[in-house]
Amino acid sequence: MRLAALCLALLLALPALAAEREVVPGPGRLAQAIAGADPGDVLILQDGAYPGPVIIDRALTIRGPAAAVIDGSGQGTVITITAADVVLKGFSVTASGSVNEDLDAGVKILKGADRVQILGLTLYDNMHGIDVHGGRDAQVIGNHITGRQNHRMNERGNGIYVWNSPGTLLDGNEIRYGRDGIFSNASASSIYRGNIMRDLRFAVHFMYTQRTEVSGNISIGNHLGFAIMFSDRTKILNNLSLGDREHGLMLNYANNADVTGNLIRGGTKKCLFIYNAHKNLIWANRFQGCGIGIHFTAGSERNVLTGNAFIGNQNQVKYVGTRFMEWSHEGRGNFWSDHPAYDLNGDGIADGSYRPNDLMDHILWSTPSAALLTGSPAVQLIRWGQSSFPATMPGGVTDSAPLMLPLTIPVPPAIAATETAVAGRWTTGNYDDIDPDDLTSH
Repeated sequence: MRLAALCLALLLALPALAAEREVVPGPGRLAQAIAGADPGDVLILQDGAYPGPVIIDRALTIRGPAAAVIDGSGQGTVITITAADVVLKGFSVTASGSVNEDLDAGVKILKGADRVQILGLTLYDNMHGIDVHGGRDAQVIGNHITGRQNHRMNERGNGIYVWNSPGTLLDGNEIRYGRDGIFSNASASSIYRGNIMRDLRFAVHFMYTQRTEVSGNISIGNHLGFAIMFSDRTKILNNLSLGDREHGLMLNYANNADVTGNLIRGGTKKCLFIYNAHKNLIWANRFQGCGIGIHFTAGSERNVLTGNAFIGNQNQVKYVGTRFMEWSHEGRGNFWSDHPAYDLNGDGIADGSYRPNDLMDHILWSTPSAALLTGSPAVQLIRWGQSSFPATMPGGVTDSAPLMLPLTIPVPPAIAATETAVAGRWTTGNYDDIDPDDLTSH
């Protein structure tokens, strides 16, 4: 008798088995299925249209093929998630509202909706694709997000917006069009990796984001690749910025970052722009084929630059300042493609130091009209004197231990083909769509 009572108690303690329920297309059908489901149930969508918007207020899994389309009919957010442990998988989401102030989105994850998984959805024609807005430990994986192309670029929504949502994982998403690919604001302790982003303002945009990793992402043909602003202890690892117009990577009031293993090449203007950023490790990156390799300004101090390769940039370094900056660390500097180096002892370190700029560079940057005198005998005499008598050089960048060989960072063939396809595609009309002030401030 006691054994039977114990077995009954155990059975009653076990959660009910999740039920699988098929949902057919039609107005109100999905909302009705959600209202009639128990937590843990699985709703399976069939091909067809499901007019929305809908609210998911309990722990459900909703899955279906890409041909199952939840359509917001242009009203607000298409799917709003208010419960924890919701899983969305496979289907399509379209036609959110257009009110940017309300953050109209394809999918919105609200505070308290923790551990939500958004897997393999197709999202198109939404103001914002996915808005992770307060939910913790969200997983946004393998989604295809196509933003809008109407309005000015700065007035569109983001592919993925993360606000105050610690523990977010964004992995393997493809994002095209809209404003920013990933916009992370006032959040922390997250991982954004393996995402591919094209035809955007910023591929990744950080504001007040702490202790977050950005790794293995690919930015192709955007106005700016990776914009890290007012953020701390960010890890920027093994990303590709290919043909991004303004900057490949910008550190703007960004401190204590680890910038390692990134390839930035083909930028019209700057590979790396450092503005008032301090105590960052910039190591083993390749800056190639940009107008300026690194533009270093606004009193940025105590940054370590070592093991990087500067290859074929029109200007390797632009530094307008009077401080002496040493760009080697513990006897190891960087590779410079324009440094006529030699290495008599074969230790891999050039026997002569490298200085990318001289006094005339500083004059030309601060007084552009002086460029008319570039070829004059007086200018050539000053440059000869400084090269012959280094003590006359002003403050600036010195690499006391240049490397003899550059590091290489491979690009997958399919990505290289896309890079080639977008090269030279920018037009003045596209550039005019951007507010220049928005590239250096929020």
